Amino acid sequence: MAKQVRVIDPENEQLGILELEDALARAEQFGLDLVEVAGTADPPVCRIMDYGQYKYQKSKRQHEAKKNQKIIQLKEIKLRPRTEEHDFQFKLKHALEFIEDGNKVKVSVFFRGREMAHQELGRRLLDKFSELSSEAAIIETTPRMEGRTLSMILAPQKK
Repeated sequence: MAKQVRVIDPENEQLGILELEDALARAEQFGLDLVEVAGTADPPVCRIMDYGQYKYQKSKRQHEAKKNQKIIQLKEIKLRPRTEEHDFQFKLKHALEFIEDGNKVKVSVFFRGREMAHQELGRRLLDKFSELSSEAAIIETTPRMEGRTLSMILAPQKK
C-alpha cells in the first residue's frame, strides 16, 4: 500500500501528491470517496468522487450498450438430395427471411444410404441455393462434407 498518492479533486483539478491520510481527509471534507484509478502509476493516482454514483452511471452505460447490440443467431435449413422444387423454394424463402432479420443460415444436405454415391446432387442443390440467395447473402463458408452431411453457411450482405 502506497504512503503517498496523486490526488484529483471532483472538478478534475490536480491537488498534487499527498500523504494517504491527508488524501482521505480531503475526500472526507468533500463528503465523497477516495478511489484509486491508476494503481500501477508511481505514485498511484486517486480521485475524489462519489463511488456509488460512479457505479450506477457505469451500469446504466452498460445497459444502454447492451440494449443497442444485435445478437446474430445461426439458423439451419435442412435439405435432402431429392428435395422437390416446391419444398426447395419454400425453404429458400424461409432462409431469405432469416437473412433479412440479420441471422446467419446454415444450409445442410443430408445423405442416406446409396445417396452418398451421388454427392454431386447435393452440391448442385447448394449451388442453386447460393445463386438464388446471392442478392441478400454472401457465402461465409463454402460447401464441405462432414460425415454424411454437406453444408455451407450464408451470412447477410453488408449494407
